[in-house]
Amino acid sequence: MRATRVGRWTGITVAGVMCATLGAATRPASRDETPTAVATPEGAALRADPRLEDPQPCSDSVGFTCSYLTVPLDRHGGAPGSLRLRVATADNAAAPRGTLLLLTGGPGQAGASLLPRLRERFSYLLDGYRLVMIDQRGTGAGALTCEALQAEVGTSDVTAPTPEAVRECARLLGANRGLYTTADTVADLEDLRQALSVSQWTLDGVSYGSFVAQQYGLTFPDRVHRMVLDSVVPQDGPDALYAASLRRTGWMLRQACQEQGCGFDPAAALADVVRRYGNDVGVFDLIVAASIVDPKLTGAGFFPVLKLLRKAAQGDPAPLNDAIAELQDGDGARPDRYSAGLHLATLCADLIHTPWGDSTTPLRQRDPAIDQTVRRLRTDQVWPFEPRTTTGHGVVRGCRHWPPARPNPRPPHPHLAMPVLLINGDRDLSTPLEWAVEQTARTPHGRLVTIPGMGHSIQGRNPVGDQAVRGFLLS
Repeated sequence: MRATRVGRWTGITVAGVMCATLGAATRPASRDETPTAVATPEGAALRADPRLEDPQPCSDSVGFTCSYLTVPLDRHGGAPGSLRLRVATADNAAAPRGTLLLLTGGPGQAGASLLPRLRERFSYLLDGYRLVMIDQRGTGAGALTCEALQAEVGTSDVTAPTPEAVRECARLLGANRGLYTTADTVADLEDLRQALSVSQWTLDGVSYGSFVAQQYGLTFPDRVHRMVLDSVVPQDGPDALYAASLRRTGWMLRQACQEQGCGFDPAAALADVVRRYGNDVGVFDLIVAASIVDPKLTGAGFFPVLKLLRKAAQGDPAPLNDAIAELQDGDGARPDRYSAGLHLATLCADLIHTPWGDSTTPLRQRDPAIDQTVRRLRTDQVWPFEPRTTTGHGVVRGCRHWPPARPNPRPPHPHLAMPVLLINGDRDLSTPLEWAVEQTARTPHGRLVTIPGMGHSIQGRNPVGDQAVRGFLLS
């Protein structure tokens, strides 16, 4: 649902790591301690009327004010303490079209600290709207910190962590690891709306941010005027197997080959390579990253994927495997920019489309369910990959070892009631077009705009996408 290890090649994707994060929430933990909530002043209780505190001009963005929203750590009252979330708000409080909340990706990516770059990408909206961004719980300066997991997977969904790193992260986060569901974030956003004193606002969510936006809209439909979903995650969450992305890979490779006249069938080559060398997850990781950074596979600024596949199919897999190893050598993403610990804590609670069911399933039942899933799948359902690829990547391998947790509760409304614009690249393998089509069919007032030749995260990177957003939000 986000960028996979692209930090060293690009800084432009909303779902990737873009800039240093400021902000505050939970105190980052060392390897030997459990994260604790920021304590409220002695004797003080959380205010019933949410408000923004300690406002100061944002040091990195002229015309914006940075402040903090204090929210309960545990909205069910079981654990004491609170979280202090950094918020950046434009100073044009009387903007003619109201407030626009921009939600970033992950789960795990900071929000408010990305403002300096994102304000350029969304500049055409800033005269009409008051832009607001927030570091969602568990991100930013208070990011959940799991050093071993962070070093192993960085910002990748696809790279599989070791069981030891997953278990260590769960131990470090302790009992509070279950307090970071998307529903908890939705409640935080409702506090933010109240603190801003707006009756309705417009939501713009990118990648995982599109899921958060939908969950909010399904919970508080009368509070949302309009909604933009960029690189769409369906409202019921993603398929943990990533089957749609695996199937889409062959089409993407063939499109790029046709454009470049590459002279071979790269989809067939991929099927041959992963069968012969067993490097399917690594190859998928590489191509997902390419779909974000270089969706037309030109090789500009990234690995020459088509050439690497051809060499491997001809019997020389070393250059392809070297590229995979370099990609997975760590992208250097700090937890305050992208928290791998928060990613697992949220994702593993939210997922319902897994081989084993939801997050309440005991660990001992998960491996048999994974094995059964692989046996049941046919190769044509995931070609040019193998059925084993569906359960070998980081989403399944990470959540397979994550302790049972309170699942993300379903919102009260089945359909989004407000006007919704959905935009998706046809070469997006992180949030494949099939997901956007599925969500559009469930959205009564939704319209899907497909962007040819584009991968993940459209706004500010493609004129067709920007024109669609401009027409939807400014007309």
